[in-house]
Amino acid sequence: MADIFEKLVKDGGPIGQHMSRAHGYFTFPKLEGELGSRMTFRGKERIVWSLNNYLGLANHPETRKADTLAAERWGMGYPMGARMMSGNSVYHEELEKVLSSFVQREDAMLLNFGYQGIMSCIDALINRRDIVVYDAECHACIVDGIRMHLGYSYTFKHNDIEDCEKQLQRAVKMAEKTGGGILLITEGVYGMSGDQGKLKEIVALKEKYEFRILIDDAHGFGAMGPTGAGTDEEQNCQAGIDLYFSTFVKSMGSIGAFIAGRKDVLAYLRYNTRSQIFAKSLPMIVVEGMLKRMDMLKTMPELREKLWTVTRTLQNGLREGGFDLGKTNTMVTPVYMKGDVPEATAMVLDLRENYNIFCSIVVYPVIPKGQIIYRLIPTAAHSAEDISLTLKAFRETKAKLDAGAYKVAEIPDMAEAM
Repeated sequence: MADIFEKLVKDGGPIGQHMSRAHGYFTFPKLEGELGSRMTFRGKERIVWSLNNYLGLANHPETRKADTLAAERWGMGYPMGARMMSGNSVYHEELEKVLSSFVQREDAMLLNFGYQGIMSCIDALINRRDIVVYDAECHACIVDGIRMHLGYSYTFKHNDIEDCEKQLQRAVKMAEKTGGGILLITEGVYGMSGDQGKLKEIVALKEKYEFRILIDDAHGFGAMGPTGAGTDEEQNCQAGIDLYFSTFVKSMGSIGAFIAGRKDVLAYLRYNTRSQIFAKSLPMIVVEGMLKRMDMLKTMPELREKLWTVTRTLQNGLREGGFDLGKTNTMVTPVYMKGDVPEATAMVLDLRENYNIFCSIVVYPVIPKGQIIYRLIPTAAHSAEDISLTLKAFRETKAKLDAGAYKVAEIPDMAEAM
């Protein structure tokens, strides 16, 4: 019989196998100082492109003031207990009304965390007779939610409407046997590739098949659409999306999440979403801070305008420099290159140490072998100088990559160097 701990320690996992060399630098790095476009890493200032702080609200003077006042008024503990038992307040209900009105739904429910929140909502929405159809590139939280499902599920190729319809047809046949319904799950903005989910085309399939749609718009809320109400507003198909989910950790610079939809469905979720029934309510600091952030989102369109100015300038500059940004049509900016893991880490080392550019790197096993993705996240906090220095750094390091300058036998041992 195997020892569970021995197995874990020996294997490490697909990413954890590199922990001895990467920890503290490539993985679990420490960014210090004030949140913003420039922070300190290992004692030096770097231009940071790794924070999902789209509107710059995480450290905006007005949100800092609101968060501080809420902390002074309520402390960290208030309210105590789960919403259902003793953790409800007029402020929680007010925030839900503000959110539901903003995304044009009848009702909304606050969730303590995005990851556990959507997992638990999926669990509450479906039973073993129901069928799930979902995009192959849905976020891990959605995949984990579906893993808890005891019934059938079908995956369609990413943004492939023809395959989506094919999987819906399979789901319809299975639902006829089980007596269940069909839930289709997709995303508004895909956080790795930056392309939008084909929401409008999926909604159109409702004319031929009976199913409900849940979208995860974590990256779209606050940034996409004429008012920032999300990717379904951007695509003018809000009425066809049955359940709208988003977190507060991207555009809002906070923590927590919400789900919005029909009033009767939300009433059911309030009494059946286990991650909320059996967990403490969102602290008042978060709730009051979010009320302030929502007010700023609605009254300060210049924040979103700045985000898109930075995005266009950065992406246009990268494309003019010959970089492949894939199919992104949002602010998420992936830069695709060819190379192996040691090459990628050597290039990141050069970017960070010699050019003072801090961005996230994605390699195998997240993406196929031989590919490197540098994932840049533009925000309203970035400056024209930030962009100019970053474009220069990418042009020069790409030339080195193409010339084979980063060819190394193994990942540099940065854990040893610290």
